[in-house]
Amino acid sequence: MGRGVKTIELEEEQMSEKNYLVFDFGASNGRAIVANFDGEKATTDVVHRFEHGPVYVTGTLYWDILYLFSELMNGLQASLSQYPDIRSLAIDTWGCDFGFIDENGKLVANPVTYRDKNRISRSSLLYEVIPQRELFELSAGATSEIMGIFQLFSFQYDNSLEIRSGRRMLMIPDLLNYFLTGRIYNEYTNATMTLLCDQYNRTWERRILERMGISPSILNELIMPGDKIGVIQEDIREQFGVGPLSVVAPATHDTASAVAGIPVTDSRKHWAFISLGTWAIMGLETLKPVVTDAVFASGYGNNAIPEGRNMLVKYIAALWIIQQCRSRWRNEYQRNLSWDEIVTASENAGPSKAYIDVDDPLFGQPQVDMPGIIQEYCQQKGQEIPNSMGEVARCFYESLVLKFRYNLELLEKISNKSLELLHIVGGGSQNKTLCQWIADATGISVVAGPAETTSMGNLIMQLKADGEIRNLEEGREIVLRSSSIEQYEPGDKGYWDDVYEKYLRLFSFSS
Repeated sequence: MGRGVKTIELEEEQMSEKNYLVFDFGASNGRAIVANFDGEKATTDVVHRFEHGPVYVTGTLYWDILYLFSELMNGLQASLSQYPDIRSLAIDTWGCDFGFIDENGKLVANPVTYRDKNRISRSSLLYEVIPQRELFELSAGATSEIMGIFQLFSFQYDNSLEIRSGRRMLMIPDLLNYFLTGRIYNEYTNATMTLLCDQYNRTWERRILERMGISPSILNELIMPGDKIGVIQEDIREQFGVGPLSVVAPATHDTASAVAGIPVTDSRKHWAFISLGTWAIMGLETLKPVVTDAVFASGYGNNAIPEGRNMLVKYIAALWIIQQCRSRWRNEYQRNLSWDEIVTASENAGPSKAYIDVDDPLFGQPQVDMPGIIQEYCQQKGQEIPNSMGEVARCFYESLVLKFRYNLELLEKISNKSLELLHIVGGGSQNKTLCQWIADATGISVVAGPAETTSMGNLIMQLKADGEIRNLEEGREIVLRSSSIEQYEPGDKGYWDDVYEKYLRLFSFSS
Protein backbone atom coordinates (compact mmCIF):
# COMPACT_ATOMS: atom_id res chain seq x y z
CA MET A 1 0.00 0.00 0.00
CA GLY A 2 2.77 2.46 0.96
CA ARG A 3 4.67 1.88 -2.26
CA GLY A 4 1.48 2.32 -4.28
CA VAL A 5 0.74 5.65 -2.66
CA LYS A 6 4.27 6.87 -3.36
CA THR A 7 4.00 5.88 -7.00
CA ILE A 8 0.72 7.77 -7.43
CA GLU A 9 2.16 10.87 -5.73
CA LEU A 10 5.23 10.75 -7.97
CA GLU A 11 3.10 10.42 -11.10
CA GLU A 12 0.93 13.37 -10.04
CA GLU A 13 4.03 15.44 -9.36
CA GLN A 14 5.45 14.63 -12.76
CA MET A 15 2.15 15.35 -14.50
CA SER A 16 1.94 18.76 -12.80
CA GLU A 17 5.02 19.90 -14.74
CA LYS A 18 4.05 21.67 -17.96
CA ASN A 19 6.08 22.98 -20.87
CA TYR A 20 5.38 26.21 -22.73
CA LEU A 21 7.16 27.60 -25.79
CA VAL A 22 8.27 31.24 -25.70
CA PHE A 23 9.39 33.01 -28.88
CA ASP A 24 11.25 36.21 -28.01
CA PHE A 25 12.40 38.12 -31.09
CA GLY A 26 14.51 41.21 -30.47
CA ALA A 27 15.77 43.69 -33.03
CA SER A 28 19.10 41.84 -33.42
CA ASN A 29 18.42 38.23 -32.44
CA GLY A 30 15.68 35.76 -31.73
CA ARG A 31 15.22 32.77 -29.47
CA ALA A 32 12.90 29.83 -28.95
CA ILE A 33 12.76 29.06 -25.23
CA VAL A 34 10.98 26.14 -23.60
CA ALA A 35 9.79 27.05 -20.11
CA ASN A 36 9.03 24.23 -17.68
CA PHE A 37 6.58 25.12 -14.91
CA ASP A 38 6.30 22.80 -11.91
CA GLY A 39 3.49 24.65 -10.13
CA GLU A 40 5.83 26.85 -8.09
CA LYS A 41 8.64 28.06 -10.31
CA ALA A 42 9.85 27.94 -13.89
CA THR A 43 13.08 26.89 -15.55
CA THR A 44 13.99 27.75 -19.11
CA ASP A 45 15.92 26.08 -21.91
CA VAL A 46 16.99 28.09 -24.96
CA VAL A 47 16.46 25.50 -27.68
CA HIS A 48 17.09 27.66 -30.74
CA ARG A 49 18.65 31.04 -31.33
CA PHE A 50 19.57 33.07 -34.38
CA GLU A 51 20.84 36.51 -35.31
CA HIS A 52 19.15 38.89 -37.71
CA GLY A 53 19.09 42.55 -38.58
CA PRO A 54 17.62 45.12 -40.94
CA VAL A 55 18.34 44.83 -44.65
CA TYR A 56 19.15 48.02 -46.58
CA VAL A 57 17.79 47.88 -50.15
CA THR A 58 17.16 50.72 -52.65
CA GLY A 59 17.33 53.41 -49.99
CA THR A 60 15.01 51.71 -47.48
CA LEU A 61 15.73 49.73 -44.31
CA TYR A 62 13.56 46.58 -44.16
CA TRP A 63 12.97 43.62 -41.86
CA ASP A 64 13.17 40.23 -43.59
CA ILE A 65 9.86 38.90 -42.25
CA LEU A 66 10.06 35.64 -44.22
CA TYR A 67 13.45 34.87 -42.69
CA LEU A 68 11.98 35.56 -39.24
CA PHE A 69 9.11 33.18 -39.94
CA SER A 70 11.46 30.47 -41.22
CA GLU A 71 13.50 30.77 -38.02
CA LEU A 72 10.29 30.63 -35.99
CA MET A 73 9.44 27.33 -37.66
CA ASN A 74 12.99 26.07 -37.10
CA GLY A 75 12.60 26.91 -33.43
CA LEU A 76 9.20 25.24 -33.26
CA GLN A 77 10.47 22.00 -34.79
CA ALA A 78 13.60 21.95 -32.60
CA SER A 79 11.52 22.56 -29.47
CA LEU A 80 8.96 19.88 -30.24
CA SER A 81 11.69 17.35 -31.03
CA GLN A 82 13.03 17.80 -27.48
CA TYR A 83 9.76 18.59 -25.70
CA PRO A 84 6.87 16.90 -27.53
CA ASP A 85 4.35 17.78 -24.79
CA ILE A 86 4.41 21.58 -25.22
CA ARG A 87 1.02 23.02 -24.24
CA SER A 88 1.09 26.36 -26.08
CA LEU A 89 3.34 28.91 -27.72
CA ALA A 90 3.41 32.72 -27.68
CA ILE A 91 5.42 35.28 -29.65
CA ASP A 92 6.72 38.67 -28.57
CA THR A 93 8.86 41.03 -30.64
CA TRP A 94 10.05 44.62 -30.60
CA GLY A 95 7.30 47.20 -31.00
CA CYS A 96 6.34 49.88 -33.51
CA ASP A 97 6.80 48.05 -36.83
CA PHE A 98 4.16 46.45 -39.04
CA GLY A 99 3.39 44.94 -42.42
CA PHE A 100 0.36 44.73 -44.69
CA ILE A 101 -1.56 41.92 -46.28
CA ASP A 102 -3.67 42.49 -49.41
CA GLU A 103 -7.28 41.61 -50.24
CA ASN A 104 -6.22 38.01 -50.92
CA GLY A 105 -4.43 37.67 -47.59
CA LYS A 106 -0.96 37.83 -49.19
CA LEU A 107 2.01 39.74 -47.80
CA VAL A 108 2.34 43.06 -49.64
CA ALA A 109 5.99 43.84 -48.81
CA ASN A 110 8.63 43.40 -46.16
CA PRO A 111 8.02 45.69 -43.15
CA VAL A 112 10.14 48.84 -42.91
CA THR A 113 12.17 49.31 -39.72
CA TYR A 114 11.74 52.03 -37.13
CA ARG A 115 15.26 53.28 -37.95
CA ASP A 116 14.40 54.11 -41.57
CA LYS A 117 15.50 57.65 -42.40
CA ASN A 118 12.31 58.64 -44.27
CA ARG A 119 10.16 57.71 -41.31
CA ILE A 120 12.19 60.01 -39.08
CA SER A 121 12.73 62.93 -41.47
CA ARG A 122 9.02 63.31 -42.25
CA SER A 123 7.83 63.56 -38.65
CA SER A 124 7.49 67.33 -38.86
CA LEU A 125 5.20 66.95 -41.90
CA LEU A 126 2.88 64.70 -39.90
CA TYR A 127 2.54 67.46 -37.31
CA GLU A 128 1.16 69.73 -40.03
CA VAL A 129 -1.73 67.25 -40.31
CA ILE A 130 -2.04 66.45 -36.61
CA PRO A 131 -0.24 68.85 -34.24
CA GLN A 132 2.11 67.05 -31.87
CA ARG A 133 0.20 68.06 -28.74
CA GLU A 134 -3.10 66.91 -30.23
CA LEU A 135 -1.57 63.56 -31.19
CA PHE A 136 -0.39 63.14 -27.60
CA GLU A 137 -3.86 63.99 -26.26
CA LEU A 138 -5.64 61.58 -28.62
CA SER A 139 -3.25 58.65 -28.20
CA ALA A 140 -1.72 59.31 -24.74
CA GLY A 141 1.54 57.93 -26.20
CA ALA A 142 5.03 59.39 -26.43
CA THR A 143 5.32 61.16 -29.77
CA SER A 144 8.65 59.55 -30.64
CA GLU A 145 9.50 59.10 -34.32
CA ILE A 146 9.96 55.36 -33.78
CA MET A 147 6.20 54.93 -33.32
CA GLY A 148 4.23 53.23 -36.08
CA ILE A 149 2.16 56.25 -37.14
CA PHE A 150 5.27 57.91 -38.56
CA GLN A 151 5.90 54.98 -40.91
CA LEU A 152 2.26 54.92 -41.93
CA PHE A 153 2.45 58.62 -42.73
CA SER A 154 5.64 58.05 -44.74
CA PHE A 155 3.83 55.37 -46.78
CA GLN A 156 0.96 57.78 -47.36
CA TYR A 157 3.36 60.54 -48.37
CA ASP A 158 4.92 58.28 -51.03
CA ASN A 159 1.60 56.72 -52.10
CA SER A 160 3.46 53.49 -51.56
CA LEU A 161 2.48 49.96 -52.54
CA GLU A 162 1.59 49.34 -48.91
CA ILE A 163 -1.04 52.09 -49.00
CA ARG A 164 -2.33 51.21 -52.47
CA SER A 165 -2.59 47.45 -51.96
CA GLY A 166 -2.58 46.93 -48.20
CA ARG A 167 -5.94 46.01 -46.69
CA ARG A 168 -4.95 44.91 -43.18
CA MET A 169 -2.16 46.31 -41.00
CA LEU A 170 -0.48 43.73 -38.75
CA MET A 171 2.28 44.41 -36.24
CA ILE A 172 5.32 42.11 -36.55
CA PRO A 173 4.09 39.50 -34.00
CA ASP A 174 0.53 39.79 -35.38
CA LEU A 175 1.94 39.03 -38.83
CA LEU A 176 3.89 36.00 -37.60
CA ASN A 177 0.80 34.72 -35.78
CA TYR A 178 -1.25 35.27 -38.94
CA PHE A 179 1.20 33.09 -40.86
CA LEU A 180 0.85 30.46 -38.13
CA THR A 181 -2.90 30.47 -37.49
CA GLY A 182 -4.57 32.37 -40.31
CA ARG A 183 -6.24 34.66 -37.79
CA ILE A 184 -6.21 38.42 -38.41
CA TYR A 185 -6.13 40.62 -35.29
CA ASN A 186 -4.03 43.25 -33.48
CA GLU A 187 -2.74 42.58 -29.96
CA TYR A 188 -3.39 45.64 -27.84
CA THR A 189 -0.05 46.35 -26.11
CA ASN A 190 1.78 46.47 -29.44
CA ALA A 191 -1.07 48.37 -31.08
CA THR A 192 -0.46 51.23 -28.64
CA MET A 193 3.02 51.52 -30.18
CA THR A 194 1.42 52.88 -33.35
CA LEU A 195 -0.13 55.94 -31.60
CA LEU A 196 -3.41 54.95 -33.25
CA CYS A 197 -5.13 53.77 -30.06
CA ASP A 198 -7.47 55.47 -27.63
CA GLN A 199 -5.70 54.30 -24.48
CA TYR A 200 -8.36 55.74 -22.21
CA ASN A 201 -10.95 53.26 -23.51
CA ARG A 202 -8.60 50.58 -24.93
CA THR A 203 -9.94 50.90 -28.48
CA TRP A 204 -8.69 52.27 -31.80
CA GLU A 205 -8.73 56.06 -32.18
CA ARG A 206 -10.07 56.13 -35.72
CA ARG A 207 -10.11 59.91 -35.95
CA ILE A 208 -6.31 59.93 -36.27
CA LEU A 209 -6.37 57.83 -39.46
CA GLU A 210 -9.27 59.82 -40.85
CA ARG A 211 -7.27 63.02 -40.40
CA MET A 212 -4.43 61.38 -42.34
CA GLY A 213 -6.77 60.35 -45.15
CA ILE A 214 -6.25 56.63 -44.50
CA SER A 215 -9.17 54.24 -44.21
CA PRO A 216 -9.64 52.86 -40.68
CA SER A 217 -10.57 49.55 -42.34
CA ILE A 218 -6.85 48.59 -42.14
CA LEU A 219 -7.35 48.19 -38.39
CA ASN A 220 -8.38 44.84 -36.94
CA GLU A 221 -10.03 43.34 -33.90
CA LEU A 222 -8.05 44.11 -30.75
CA ILE A 223 -7.19 41.18 -28.49
CA MET A 224 -5.60 41.29 -25.05
CA PRO A 225 -2.64 39.49 -23.44
CA GLY A 226 -3.72 36.08 -22.22
CA ASP A 227 -6.28 35.61 -25.01
CA LYS A 228 -6.11 32.41 -27.04
CA ILE A 229 -5.53 33.13 -30.72
CA GLY A 230 -6.19 29.66 -32.12
CA VAL A 231 -4.17 26.67 -33.27
CA ILE A 232 -1.52 26.26 -35.94
CA GLN A 233 -3.38 25.98 -39.23
CA GLU A 234 -3.53 22.71 -41.12
CA ASP A 235 -1.30 23.52 -44.08
CA ILE A 236 1.51 24.62 -41.73
CA ARG A 237 1.07 21.44 -39.67
CA GLU A 238 1.32 19.27 -42.77
CA GLN A 239 4.30 21.12 -44.22
CA PHE A 240 6.35 21.11 -41.03
CA GLY A 241 5.04 17.97 -39.38
CA VAL A 242 3.70 19.57 -36.21
CA GLY A 243 0.46 19.10 -34.31
CA PRO A 244 -2.45 21.49 -33.67
CA LEU A 245 -0.56 23.44 -31.02
CA SER A 246 -2.41 26.24 -29.20
CA VAL A 247 -1.18 29.78 -29.90
CA VAL A 248 -1.63 32.39 -27.15
CA ALA A 249 -1.27 36.16 -27.21
CA PRO A 250 1.22 37.41 -24.62
CA ALA A 251 1.96 41.11 -24.37
CA THR A 252 3.45 40.94 -27.87
CA HIS A 253 5.38 44.19 -27.36
CA ASP A 254 8.54 42.89 -25.74
CA THR A 255 8.82 45.78 -23.30
CA ALA A 256 5.26 45.20 -22.10
CA SER A 257 6.18 41.55 -21.53
CA ALA A 258 9.36 42.63 -19.75
CA VAL A 259 7.41 44.87 -17.38
CA ALA A 260 4.90 42.08 -16.76
CA GLY A 261 7.82 39.82 -15.82
CA ILE A 262 9.48 42.18 -13.31
CA PRO A 263 9.98 40.27 -10.02
CA VAL A 264 8.75 43.10 -7.82
CA THR A 265 10.57 42.62 -4.52
CA ASP A 266 8.68 45.21 -2.46
CA SER A 267 5.44 46.59 -3.89
CA ARG A 268 5.08 48.90 -0.87
CA LYS A 269 7.94 51.05 -2.14
CA HIS A 270 7.65 53.54 -4.99
CA TRP A 271 9.49 51.65 -7.71
CA ALA A 272 10.44 52.40 -11.28
CA PHE A 273 12.06 50.25 -13.95
CA ILE A 274 14.55 50.33 -16.78
CA SER A 275 14.24 47.63 -19.41
CA LEU A 276 17.81 47.85 -20.64
CA GLY A 277 18.71 46.50 -24.05
CA THR A 278 19.13 48.00 -27.51
CA TRP A 279 16.73 50.62 -26.18
CA ALA A 280 16.33 51.63 -22.57
CA ILE A 281 12.68 51.95 -21.65
CA MET A 282 12.36 53.76 -18.35
CA GLY A 283 9.17 54.30 -16.45
CA LEU A 284 6.52 53.54 -13.87
CA GLU A 285 3.61 51.14 -13.82
CA THR A 286 0.29 52.99 -13.40
CA LEU A 287 -3.35 51.97 -13.35
CA LYS A 288 -4.32 54.26 -16.25
CA PRO A 289 -2.69 56.64 -18.75
CA VAL A 290 -1.21 59.84 -17.33
CA VAL A 291 -1.83 62.76 -19.71
CA THR A 292 -0.67 66.15 -18.42
CA ASP A 293 1.29 69.17 -19.63
CA ALA A 294 4.27 67.98 -17.59
CA VAL A 295 4.22 64.51 -19.16
CA PHE A 296 4.09 65.97 -22.68
CA ALA A 297 6.91 68.43 -21.99
CA SER A 298 9.09 65.66 -20.51
CA GLY A 299 8.88 63.38 -23.55
CA TYR A 300 7.27 60.61 -21.53
CA GLY A 301 4.15 58.84 -22.75
CA ASN A 302 1.91 55.89 -22.08
CA ASN A 303 1.78 52.36 -23.44
CA ALA A 304 -0.29 49.35 -22.45
CA ILE A 305 0.83 46.38 -20.39
CA PRO A 306 -1.25 43.30 -19.45
CA GLU A 307 -4.47 43.28 -17.44
CA GLY A 308 -5.53 46.76 -18.51
CA ARG A 309 -2.59 48.40 -16.79
CA ASN A 310 -0.37 51.16 -18.10
CA MET A 311 3.30 52.05 -18.20
CA LEU A 312 4.36 55.70 -18.19
CA VAL A 313 7.60 55.46 -20.12
CA LYS A 314 10.34 57.16 -22.07
CA TYR A 315 12.34 55.50 -24.87
CA ILE A 316 16.06 56.22 -24.63
CA ALA A 317 18.73 55.19 -27.12
CA ALA A 318 20.91 52.80 -25.16
CA LEU A 319 23.03 49.73 -25.86
CA TRP A 320 22.46 50.08 -29.61
CA ILE A 321 25.27 52.67 -29.56
CA ILE A 322 27.85 50.43 -27.91
CA GLN A 323 26.67 47.50 -30.06
CA GLN A 324 27.49 49.58 -33.13
CA CYS A 325 30.88 50.41 -31.60
CA ARG A 326 31.56 46.75 -30.93
CA SER A 327 30.83 45.84 -34.55
CA ARG A 328 33.38 48.42 -35.71
CA TRP A 329 36.01 47.28 -33.20
CA ARG A 330 35.55 43.64 -34.14
CA ASN A 331 36.17 44.51 -37.77
CA GLU A 332 39.21 46.62 -36.89
CA TYR A 333 40.78 44.04 -34.59
CA GLN A 334 39.74 41.08 -36.77
CA ARG A 335 38.70 39.02 -33.79
CA ASN A 336 35.77 38.32 -31.52
CA LEU A 337 35.42 40.96 -28.82
CA SER A 338 33.50 40.05 -25.68
CA TRP A 339 31.34 42.45 -23.72
CA ASP A 340 33.43 41.71 -20.62
CA GLU A 341 36.51 42.95 -22.45
CA ILE A 342 34.77 46.20 -23.44
CA VAL A 343 33.47 46.80 -19.90
CA THR A 344 36.91 46.07 -18.39
CA ALA A 345 38.53 48.49 -20.86
CA SER A 346 36.02 51.18 -19.85
CA GLU A 347 36.80 50.61 -16.16
CA ASN A 348 40.56 50.83 -16.78
CA ALA A 349 40.19 54.03 -18.82
CA GLY A 350 39.30 56.04 -15.72
CA PRO A 351 36.69 58.79 -15.40
CA SER A 352 35.46 60.16 -18.70
CA LYS A 353 36.41 63.66 -19.78
CA ALA A 354 33.74 63.85 -22.48
CA TYR A 355 30.02 63.06 -22.78
CA ILE A 356 27.41 62.54 -25.47
CA ASP A 357 23.65 63.00 -25.53
CA VAL A 358 22.65 59.43 -26.33
CA ASP A 359 19.30 60.69 -27.66
CA ASP A 360 20.87 62.80 -30.39
CA PRO A 361 19.40 61.42 -33.67
CA LEU A 362 22.94 60.95 -34.92
CA PHE A 363 23.40 57.99 -32.59
CA GLY A 364 20.08 56.37 -33.47
CA GLN A 365 21.05 55.71 -37.07
CA PRO A 366 23.12 52.74 -38.30
CA GLN A 367 26.73 53.95 -38.52
CA VAL A 368 29.69 52.24 -40.16
CA ASP A 369 32.05 53.87 -37.66
CA MET A 370 30.16 54.67 -34.45
CA PRO A 371 33.37 55.22 -32.41
CA GLY A 372 34.42 57.81 -34.98
CA ILE A 373 30.99 59.46 -34.79
CA ILE A 374 31.34 59.70 -30.99
CA GLN A 375 34.82 61.21 -31.31
CA GLU A 376 33.69 63.78 -33.87
CA TYR A 377 30.68 64.66 -31.73
CA CYS A 378 32.86 65.26 -28.66
CA GLN A 379 35.22 67.43 -30.68
CA GLN A 380 32.35 69.55 -32.02
CA LYS A 381 31.15 70.08 -28.44
CA GLY A 382 34.60 71.39 -27.47
CA GLN A 383 35.46 68.39 -25.32
CA GLU A 384 38.55 66.24 -24.99
CA ILE A 385 38.38 63.50 -27.63
CA PRO A 386 38.20 59.91 -26.31
CA ASN A 387 40.75 57.93 -28.29
CA SER A 388 41.06 54.32 -27.14
CA MET A 389 38.34 51.68 -27.09
CA GLY A 390 38.20 52.00 -23.31
CA GLU A 391 37.83 55.78 -23.41
CA VAL A 392 35.05 55.66 -26.02
CA ALA A 393 33.23 52.95 -24.06
CA ARG A 394 33.65 54.91 -20.79
CA CYS A 395 32.30 58.03 -22.52
CA PHE A 396 29.23 56.10 -23.64
CA TYR A 397 28.53 54.31 -20.35
CA GLU A 398 28.88 57.43 -18.21
CA SER A 399 26.73 59.41 -20.65
CA LEU A 400 24.05 56.72 -20.46
CA VAL A 401 24.11 56.75 -16.65
CA LEU A 402 23.75 60.54 -16.61
CA LYS A 403 20.86 60.36 -19.05
CA PHE A 404 19.16 57.86 -16.76
CA ARG A 405 19.61 60.16 -13.77
CA TYR A 406 18.14 63.09 -15.71
CA ASN A 407 15.10 61.14 -16.82
CA LEU A 408 14.51 59.57 -13.41
CA GLU A 409 14.45 63.06 -11.91
CA LEU A 410 11.89 64.05 -14.55
CA LEU A 411 9.86 60.97 -13.70
CA GLU A 412 9.79 61.90 -10.03
CA LYS A 413 8.56 65.39 -10.92
CA ILE A 414 5.77 64.35 -13.28
CA SER A 415 4.60 61.51 -11.03
CA ASN A 416 5.01 63.47 -7.80
CA LYS A 417 6.69 60.42 -6.28
CA SER A 418 10.07 60.06 -4.63
CA LEU A 419 11.47 56.82 -6.01
CA GLU A 420 12.82 54.29 -3.54
CA LEU A 421 13.65 51.32 -5.76
CA LEU A 422 14.76 50.84 -9.34
CA HIS A 423 14.34 47.51 -11.14
CA ILE A 424 16.76 47.00 -14.05
CA VAL A 425 15.82 44.10 -16.30
CA GLY A 426 16.88 42.80 -19.69
CA GLY A 427 20.32 42.01 -21.07
CA GLY A 428 21.87 45.19 -19.67
CA SER A 429 21.13 44.03 -16.12
CA GLN A 430 24.10 41.65 -16.46
CA ASN A 431 26.55 44.57 -16.64
CA LYS A 432 27.44 44.80 -12.94
CA THR A 433 29.58 47.91 -13.34
CA LEU A 434 26.81 49.77 -15.12
CA CYS A 435 24.22 48.75 -12.51
CA GLN A 436 26.45 49.98 -9.67
CA TRP A 437 27.10 53.29 -11.45
CA ILE A 438 23.34 53.78 -11.90
CA ALA A 439 22.77 53.19 -8.18
CA ASP A 440 25.62 55.56 -7.28
CA ALA A 441 24.54 58.32 -9.67
CA THR A 442 20.85 58.25 -8.76
CA GLY A 443 21.13 57.47 -5.07
CA ILE A 444 18.46 54.79 -5.50
CA SER A 445 18.74 51.10 -4.61
CA VAL A 446 18.90 48.97 -7.75
CA VAL A 447 17.55 45.45 -8.14
CA ALA A 448 19.02 43.91 -11.30
CA GLY A 449 17.64 40.93 -13.13
CA PRO A 450 16.60 38.68 -14.47
CA ALA A 451 18.04 39.20 -17.94
CA GLU A 452 15.19 37.08 -19.36
CA THR A 453 12.33 39.16 -17.97
CA THR A 454 10.64 39.44 -21.37
CA SER A 455 10.41 35.69 -21.80
CA MET A 456 9.11 35.34 -18.24
CA GLY A 457 6.42 37.92 -18.94
CA ASN A 458 5.51 35.97 -22.06
CA LEU A 459 5.27 32.79 -19.98
CA ILE A 460 3.03 34.48 -17.38
CA MET A 461 0.36 35.16 -19.99
CA GLN A 462 0.53 31.57 -21.24
CA LEU A 463 0.10 30.34 -17.66
CA LYS A 464 -2.89 32.62 -17.26
CA ALA A 465 -4.44 31.39 -20.51
CA ASP A 466 -3.91 27.79 -19.31
CA GLY A 467 -5.61 28.47 -15.96
CA GLU A 468 -2.42 27.99 -13.92
CA ILE A 469 -2.51 31.50 -12.41
CA ARG A 470 -5.20 34.11 -11.94
CA ASN A 471 -3.37 37.40 -12.30
CA LEU A 472 -0.13 39.26 -12.86
CA GLU A 473 0.80 39.33 -9.18
CA GLU A 474 0.80 35.52 -9.01
CA GLY A 475 2.94 35.45 -12.15
CA ARG A 476 5.47 37.87 -10.69
CA GLU A 477 5.76 35.74 -7.59
CA ILE A 478 6.68 32.82 -9.84
CA VAL A 479 9.34 34.96 -11.55
CA LEU A 480 10.77 35.96 -8.16
CA ARG A 481 10.96 32.33 -7.04
CA SER A 482 12.52 31.31 -10.37
CA SER A 483 15.13 34.05 -10.82
CA SER A 484 18.51 35.13 -9.62
CA ILE A 485 18.60 38.85 -8.88
CA GLU A 486 21.26 41.15 -7.48
CA GLN A 487 20.91 44.28 -5.36
CA TYR A 488 23.15 47.33 -5.65
CA GLU A 489 23.15 49.95 -2.92
CA PRO A 490 24.17 53.54 -3.69
CA GLY A 491 27.79 54.38 -2.95
CA ASP A 492 29.78 57.56 -3.53
CA LYS A 493 27.41 60.04 -5.16
CA GLY A 494 29.86 62.95 -5.00
CA TYR A 495 31.65 62.12 -8.25
CA TRP A 496 28.36 61.77 -10.11
CA ASP A 497 26.99 65.03 -8.69
CA ASP A 498 30.01 66.89 -10.08
CA VAL A 499 29.91 65.39 -13.57
CA TYR A 500 26.11 65.69 -13.68
CA GLU A 501 26.36 69.48 -13.38
CA LYS A 502 28.85 69.51 -16.28
CA TYR A 503 26.54 67.26 -18.28
CA LEU A 504 23.52 69.53 -17.73
CA ARG A 505 25.47 72.62 -18.79
CA LEU A 506 26.98 70.91 -21.83
CA PHE A 507 23.60 69.94 -23.29
CA SER A 508 21.55 72.82 -21.81
CA PHE A 509 19.30 70.47 -19.88
CA SER A 510 17.37 71.99 -16.99
CA SER A 511 17.83 70.30 -13.61
